[in-house]
Amino acid sequence: MATYIALMNWTDQGIRNVRESPKRLDAARKMLEDMGGSFRAFYLTMGEYDMVAVLEAPDDAVAARFALQTGMAGNIRTRTLKAFPEAAFREITAQL
Repeated sequence: MATYIALMNWTDQGIRNVRESPKRLDAARKMLEDMGGSFRAFYLTMGEYDMVAVLEAPDDAVAARFALQTGMAGNIRTRTLKAFPEAAFREITAQL
């Protein structure tokens, strides 16, 4: 499975309904599991982003579909980064 880092910010709608965020997180977790992926970690953060999640998905298409579906609800905006583990980093740079 591939790893992705999701950087998230609440929209105006999302912050107005912030008390519902734990339920929305549970629903997102189930949605990703139904797609064959999982949350490895989730953090509430201070600074440029409101939340950060480390996700696993079978492929880029699943990760993209998950990001689009969560965005369609209108509560968050995301920036998703594909993450390469250290072993992949070493392999990639060894081929330079």
